[in-house]
Amino acid sequence: MRKISVFAGVVGGIALAGSASAALQSLSMELVNSGAEGNTYRLMANLDAGARVDAVYGNSQGALSIAAANGATMYHNANGGPTSKEINSNFFPFVPSMEWDSYVSIGALYQNGAPFGANNLNNIGVDWASWEGGGDLYSDNGSWFVTPDDAQGAELNGQVFLGQFTVQGGLGTSEDLVGQINLQGKDASGETWNAIGASWTIVPAPGALALLGLAGVAGRRRRRG
Repeated sequence: MRKISVFAGVVGGIALAGSASAALQSLSMELVNSGAEGNTYRLMANLDAGARVDAVYGNSQGALSIAAANGATMYHNANGGPTSKEINSNFFPFVPSMEWDSYVSIGALYQNGAPFGANNLNNIGVDWASWEGGGDLYSDNGSWFVTPDDAQGAELNGQVFLGQFTVQGGLGTSEDLVGQINLQGKDASGETWNAIGASWTIVPAPGALALLGLAGVAGRRRRRG
């Protein structure tokens, strides 16, 4: 209990430090797979060049919440875990469904740190048991984080990976994932930035975008006819 209490003060300080969301352009949920496990989205922080994310958190100024909506449920694989530190990609050939587990991270996709050389993710204060048991991912006094020295927090092609979420049921559309998060990081000059209550837009996969384009062409043809 003492450790959690101290952490609440630390996160409260994080929310007040630095300039508000100076390096964060937006958040996006990007559709990466649709299969038997559901629709799989990856949450990405879109940053200015040279910026990084060091922590995703919830506190008294803004709770962290990621939830399935519209009667949908979040998919959890029994062979995975709540963070990327538990996702061993070597098991994917033997348990293919494990690749689409729902979990959180900063930068590193899997236990081996890909596409970085290591995965040094830490967490404190988050009730993973509730989330893994089918509840919402929620915390008003918790975080997953890396240190400013960990390469995985740095933007790669303008983005930092923050988590993967596979949704079963619901409408099968972007409205099936709702919530908000708080973030802390550094900009290219090393100044601390924060974003409180940041939410996301849903980005379809490239194949889905192509289908939408074809649908638009077909619609124009029908109107012309």
